Amino acid sequence: MLYRSQRTWLASVGRTDGQECVSAPCHACLEEHRAKLDYFVRSSQPIHLILPAFPAKSPNRTKVLGELPDLGEYMGLDFLQSLCDYIGHFHSSGARVTICSDGHVFGDVVGVTDDVVTEYRVSLAQMIETANWPSLDLYGLDDAFGGVDYPSLRKVLEHNYAPTVEELKEGVRTDSGTKALFNGIHRFMFEDAVGVKGDKVSRTALRNESKELAYRTISRSNAWSRVVAERFPRALRLSIHPQSPHSGKIGVRLLRTQDAWLTPWHGVVLDDGTKFSLVKKWDAEKADASVVWRNGRPSHFVEPHSAITS
Repeated sequence: MLYRSQRTWLASVGRTDGQECVSAPCHACLEEHRAKLDYFVRSSQPIHLILPAFPAKSPNRTKVLGELPDLGEYMGLDFLQSLCDYIGHFHSSGARVTICSDGHVFGDVVGVTDDVVTEYRVSLAQMIETANWPSLDLYGLDDAFGGVDYPSLRKVLEHNYAPTVEELKEGVRTDSGTKALFNGIHRFMFEDAVGVKGDKVSRTALRNESKELAYRTISRSNAWSRVVAERFPRALRLSIHPQSPHSGKIGVRLLRTQDAWLTPWHGVVLDDGTKFSLVKKWDAEKADASVVWRNGRPSHFVEPHSAITS
């Protein structure tokens, strides 16, 4: 979902200043994006939005239902198409979103194989085609550099675009936005490590290991951001991570959730009878929810008290 007023464009968590911008965007909040927006409006072109997202499912099966897209991805993609439809009400040329799928960018760091990433992306493409979402398209590491030798492509990415881990650590120490990003990524990396290796390694060791992996993930992610900015210089940049005021990125939340950092690939959809929300699989199981299967694979959860009664 997008947020009202300033929250229409900026995710409303993780802020350290400019709290007033949450409810009333200031000039600086909008000016960051105005020039790019004006280009599309004046040239009567669809407003182009780019979103690095939809990498692959978390390898932690206590958080997600499996390796392939489910109702969470479907609802997230449907939201993006609806966003484009909404923009079309005000701008006759409409909008389009290029999803810069980043699974091959850091899959080896987070413990997901390239084959699994590819299968996830193929399923996303099929979902977009079947649902007839005309404003959405996918762009990946192979599109940027050519070929499918992903280890080699990642070396090119790191060599030419990635900041060093030392630079990132300095940013975490000195910049509140970078620190918030690191803390969010580190939390997910630690949860995944516990879910995959928790019975074999101490939590202290896993926490330290996931900290270093978080730095590597952010380094690769920043490198990918530089690539997509280079390939799509006029596009407006969306992010599934919370953004501070006056950011060059526009924070969006794909689904209703109490955790602003949670995404469809780190959680499951829970139907409580009145709304669909994104939660972690273990929270759905604690609620004694049942798994719903669609097209031969698990889709989402339904709470027991959500059954229709007379």
